[in-house]
Amino acid sequence: MSFETIELSQQGPVAIVSLNRPEKLNAINKTMLLELDIALDDIEKNDSVFTVIIKGNGRAFCAGFDLQAGVEAGRKGEAEWREAIQHDVNVIMRFWHFPKPTIAVVQGYALAGGFELALACDMTICEGNAMFGEPEVRFGSSVAALLLPWYTNPKRTKKMLLSGQDRMPAQEALDLGIVNEVVADGEGLQRGLALAEEVALMDPDSVRMTKQAINQTYEIMGLSRSLAMGVDTSVKIETTETPLRKQFNQILVEQGMKAALAWREQRLKQSL
Repeated sequence: MSFETIELSQQGPVAIVSLNRPEKLNAINKTMLLELDIALDDIEKNDSVFTVIIKGNGRAFCAGFDLQAGVEAGRKGEAEWREAIQHDVNVIMRFWHFPKPTIAVVQGYALAGGFELALACDMTICEGNAMFGEPEVRFGSSVAALLLPWYTNPKRTKKMLLSGQDRMPAQEALDLGIVNEVVADGEGLQRGLALAEEVALMDPDSVRMTKQAINQTYEIMGLSRSLAMGVDTSVKIETTETPLRKQFNQILVEQGMKAALAWREQRLKQSL
């Protein structure tokens, strides 16, 4: 099967999905979302696959959603934004709900939607150079899948989300339970494969039903309602037009993300 933004391969009982936009730090665009859905459909029907690894090609796992592509798409109105954001969340949460265990292997940056994708997987292996973060507020944007509160506490979640933190190191992520293991740089995929093969040796029906039972405990606590509230909030943020957001987006389209962020930072310095 040929894809434009991902690669799909199989090693024994393990399917490997590789995000493949390394020149964009594997930023998620509309094509990637569609191709992830297609790949997961194929894996779900493949009886020879028992576990799934998702990783990123190049020097990063995933830098989040491609904001420039999103602005250029020119979404207008609440209905278009709600459809787009809900689709983002649905694809991310497929890894949470997927009937076969999912493992994220992270190197370099896992930011915003990329961080949420790693959170949605059942297990995460990261290399020592990994950096996690949710920098959306820096861009006047929003968190699509509000999963972080379910992994850590309110103060840690608020510190990351309200300050736009994008530099949580691997060891802190391990201490908080956001990742399962930290391995040496360059050894993430090897360890991920070993873990995936270990899980694949277990009885598949027992694994599937146990995963469902664990997930159901979070449904009882209100995970789906919480994510739906997060989507509502995202829609409000993205559809609130302000002069600041309008100018930021204009610079983003015309000059790129670095120029837009530099403009925002300079404006902040002038106000201090």
